[in-house]
Amino acid sequence: MSKAQPLGGTIFTPFFMAMMVLFAISVYFLGVRFTEGMGAVANINGGYPWGIWVVYDVVIGTALACGGYALAITIYLFNKGQYHPLMRAALLASLLGYALGGIGAFIDMGRYWQFYNLLLPWHMNFNAVMLEVGLCVATYILVLVIEFAPAFLERIGATGLLKALNKVLFLFIALGILLPTMHQSSLGSFLVAMGYKVAPLWQTVYFQPVLALLTALCMGFSIVIFEASMSKVAFKLDDETHLLSKLGKIIVGILSVYLVIRFAEILMHGKFGYIFAGDKNSLLFIMETVLFIIPIVILSSQEKRNNPKVLIWAAVSMLFAGSLYRFNAFLLTYDPGPGYSYFPSVSEIMVTVGIVAFEIMAYIVLVKTLPVLHKPKHA
Repeated sequence: MSKAQPLGGTIFTPFFMAMMVLFAISVYFLGVRFTEGMGAVANINGGYPWGIWVVYDVVIGTALACGGYALAITIYLFNKGQYHPLMRAALLASLLGYALGGIGAFIDMGRYWQFYNLLLPWHMNFNAVMLEVGLCVATYILVLVIEFAPAFLERIGATGLLKALNKVLFLFIALGILLPTMHQSSLGSFLVAMGYKVAPLWQTVYFQPVLALLTALCMGFSIVIFEASMSKVAFKLDDETHLLSKLGKIIVGILSVYLVIRFAEILMHGKFGYIFAGDKNSLLFIMETVLFIIPIVILSSQEKRNNPKVLIWAAVSMLFAGSLYRFNAFLLTYDPGPGYSYFPSVSEIMVTVGIVAFEIMAYIVLVKTLPVLHKPKHA
């Protein structure tokens, strides 16, 4: 495998400019949000204090950004160095995903001008799950910046600083494994704290943190497969199916453990009947479960794992499954009581779309200007 290099080429392609248009629309609605208040753009209320911004940008977005975390465990804890060529691109995707998740949380703050109180011990609520998540995510963003810094230092030729950083980088790699483990499991603790408002099929006091962590890991490996496959097509890179197919095998193992725990908990607490209740919640649960089973069926076959097209469909199914699991638990089946309802406004949706568009644009710019990906051998 060749050394990572800037891909070069034109940045302002028609696709890139389409993303710019979507981002510009979101900037307009953000302007309205910060000048006229939250109520002018969002449909959140007393029963639904957070909407699509928090659920997608933070709860789902950070799980989609777990590629760097998942690969770090594989490479540095289990000594699987053959996956190292995928690491820098995964770190970049994680950095962008977590940074924009943090921005999404800032946008959703009612008193955003007091965000710094999160860092002041005399204002901290040490009984709040949100405190641990907020501090961990903020710290992890800084860790990701440091972990990705070698790409920038290589680009500017700062060899001395790069050597110095490499000597202490193992400390940040360790933090980069610890912090996501803490805050991804704590996202499950959010559901515990929400109590009866969470539908029975998604509420479990004992297993919520481990279920959140397992799905985040599966989504992390899946996003690596998705990102590598899309980059291969978009930038005409070498085929990495021989590496990605092995990640698929890891997904099967983790996802099988997740489904065993999930259904064992449902059976032990007598909630099996809810699956066939014929209401909205049962339908959503069945859809979610089918999306989880599809990757297991596909990726259990070595022949199918070695097929790039089939492999990416399995990864997409896993990403939809993990996302729907979080949407179901935090929003779609959430019941704060009578008198409350929520459906995202057009402006909320467009802000989320704009954030995703900006992430895509940033990724394109950085892989074309920094040594992130490996140029094809025939280039």
